[in-house]
Amino acid sequence: MANIEVIETSPYSFAVTVHSTHSTTHQVSVTPQYAKQLTPESQNISALVKASFAFLLDRESNTSILRSFDLSVIERYFPEYPKTITRYF
Repeated sequence: MANIEVIETSPYSFAVTVHSTHSTTHQVSVTPQYAKQLTPESQNISALVKASFAFLLDRESNTSILRSFDLSVIERYFPEYPKTITRYF
């Protein structure tokens, strides 16, 4: 099982490190509007980013995840993302 570390580098921008067999680092951004659409009120955006990586890791290895992307890109590859992300919080 992978360990996901999320650090906010600036508002709505995050550095994510996935510690697994092979550790990887990723730069992730999210617009305030998209974050509000996906994040339950009791959670912060860092939790959304971490949940999004858990979602991705259920579908692909950390070495297959893009190194830099906006969270909205996930929906292009996995259309179920917006409807199922709350299960990962």
